[in-house]
Amino acid sequence: MRFGKLELTLVSDGVYWEDGGGLFGLVPKALWEREMQPDERNRLPFENRCLLIQGDDQNILVDTGYGDKLTDKERGFISLVGEGRLLRSLEQAGAGPQDVDLVIDTHLHGDHCGGNTRYEDGKVVPTFPSATYLVQRLELADAMWPNERTRATYLANNWEPVAQNGRLRVLSGDTRLTDEVRVVVMPGHTRAHQCVVIESEGETAMFLGDVASWPVHMERLAWVPAYDVEPLLSIETKRNLARWAVERKALLIFDHHPLVAAGILHETERPDRFRLEPVEM
Repeated sequence: MRFGKLELTLVSDGVYWEDGGGLFGLVPKALWEREMQPDERNRLPFENRCLLIQGDDQNILVDTGYGDKLTDKERGFISLVGEGRLLRSLEQAGAGPQDVDLVIDTHLHGDHCGGNTRYEDGKVVPTFPSATYLVQRLELADAMWPNERTRATYLANNWEPVAQNGRLRVLSGDTRLTDEVRVVVMPGHTRAHQCVVIESEGETAMFLGDVASWPVHMERLAWVPAYDVEPLLSIETKRNLARWAVERKALLIFDHHPLVAAGILHETERPDRFRLEPVEM
């Protein structure tokens, strides 16, 4: 879609399936299954949606999905099918791996940065050889020294080869990248999760990453995934974000809902509830 001076294109690393309890945390199944019925294994479909921002002769890719380094066992567990999913989607948008100038990792969980790197002649190398990859300093620290809970998703081969090739740029807090694109730290899901704000010719959009994986997480502030390392902080972050989004009529872009990719948030009669109006991209 045309967005001010920019072109925004949703690109996909495919659909995978995970347990619904992870997405909704303490919310009882009797409530969350009204959003979508799980399969026989209690799993829900997750779109692995990334964003290509094009403008001023620059291609910016936000997140890279799982990529192709998973083992057959790991793929089978989440029912992820196919190879080169993100690269094919980028090709359809007219961009090859060598055309990407910046890669913004919202955070370093495997489903958001696994496509940072790929196998080539038995070695793991950056997927986008000309790109500078951007990550927050505290997020990188948490990835470098994971704990018992996070070590399964903070995988060094998703970012170490990028650093070894001199392609990793470490950010310290909110940072403006271009006249129209900036990143803002929004903690809760991880300590230094960053969202991407796009502002052009009076229009505003935000790629949410896992601040709110599905629209209902913005509509009901108390609904917090079990994956969030600081759930109470997630609620505070979403409350502030909701006010900002309503005031600016910002287009919110969701990474994981299989049907709703984006929308405009509206207030309701309750201060802790909002309503998302879906928007086609």
